[in-house]
Amino acid sequence: MQVLLLQDVEGLGHSGDVKKVADGYARNYLIPRLLALPATPGSVKAAEKAREAKARRQARAQSEAQALAQLLDGQTVTFQARAGEGDRLYGSITNANIAEALQAKVGREIDKRKIVLEEPLKELGAHTITIHLAPQAEAKVIVVVEREE
Repeated sequence: MQVLLLQDVEGLGHSGDVKKVADGYARNYLIPRLLALPATPGSVKAAEKAREAKARRQARAQSEAQALAQLLDGQTVTFQARAGEGDRLYGSITNANIAEALQAKVGREIDKRKIVLEEPLKELGAHTITIHLAPQAEAKVIVVVEREE
């Protein structure tokens, strides 16, 4: 029996694939659990259109991420913070602080979860931070932490 997968099924295929499976497997497992539908010409065509639309959305998101990465790459953000002996901060500079400062600087929304920090910045000085916007869109940003006067 030919089925159109509605969801990814481990060992069988991905959403939108048309697969040939045993009748019992389709009738007793895949179709009742809404993992697949019988493959009719109409359902296959609808799945193909959905796959094309998803590819267009992903391409648009990738190009927007590339543009944002070019805008952010090389930007410098400066923070003023209280520090004690040994140039250690009393607090820390976090992903959220960096995202907020970058948003104010470039005027575009930046997701704090995309900013890669091993741990919050707790020392004075210049730090290079990587922002992963998409699989092939990264930006390096310089974060300068200065002593508050």
